[in-house]
Amino acid sequence: MSAWLPSAPCTPRACVEGTGSLTGVPRAVLRLLAVTALLLAGIALLPVGRGVPAALVRRWSRAVVRAAGVRPRLTGAAAPDGGLLLVANHISWLDIPLLAMVRPARMVAKTEIRRWPVAGPLAARGGVLFIDRDRLRTLPGTVDHIAGLLRSGAAVGVFPEGSTWCGRAQGTFRRAVFQAALDAGVPVQPLRIRYRLTGGATTTIPAFVGDDSLLASVWRVVTARGLVAEVEVRPALCPGPHADRRSLARAAQARTGPDGAASVRVTATNRREEIGICPFPVQWGGDSETRSRLEGRAMP
Repeated sequence: MSAWLPSAPCTPRACVEGTGSLTGVPRAVLRLLAVTALLLAGIALLPVGRGVPAALVRRWSRAVVRAAGVRPRLTGAAAPDGGLLLVANHISWLDIPLLAMVRPARMVAKTEIRRWPVAGPLAARGGVLFIDRDRLRTLPGTVDHIAGLLRSGAAVGVFPEGSTWCGRAQGTFRRAVFQAALDAGVPVQPLRIRYRLTGGATTTIPAFVGDDSLLASVWRVVTARGLVAEVEVRPALCPGPHADRRSLARAAQARTGPDGAASVRVTATNRREEIGICPFPVQWGGDSETRSRLEGRAMP
């Protein structure tokens, strides 16, 4: 087992709910075809960081989520511009387009993804930073490379748990990637991802865990009714007040937990810098989706 990519105890049989009420096979097949078509279009048209406008990447990512029959709902402050390390809890393959809806980023992923059909070529063309979990001696070089990207003003996205979880439990954040944020002196943007049914509690239907196949996970999603993907953008963390990567990783994990937002709200304003919350204003582009978020409205 890799120290960088540990396995979660979650398994499809023990943790993942059935879809229950189905949309019907024809509609599910149409959703699957739509997702595949959008991914194929992405392979040709959406290499992140190579001149494609961020607004276009956000719209494409939102289209992938909606094509799967899932309603995205983004809340919280807008992510800052400039060098930024985005971190989130990890549940599903849907997490990747959801993160890109917040801010397009160079993703960090295991090398096995490069061999996936459709998604693998898309990841490689999109500038994914692959980590070989069987060659951990290469990790320091990867961290240095990520730090260089962050210094250049790029955004890098990572799921520090190193494995997907079902959504009702969460793993420990691995520390290595947080060293890149410390070395580059850039903020860490925590995101909290949750999936639920319309009007209901958290669901594990979209989870991609254990020995589950990607196709099985995708099929559960496209056959489900009323799936909602919630992404809460929580206050960015400045690296300065944190002595080391362990401290920064713990702070980021606390922000992605169920009580992370509440712990920020009760903190006095004059202690924001002490606990490492960046006080800087944020800037967004002028597209309607980001304006909706700034005004506190959920995206349809």
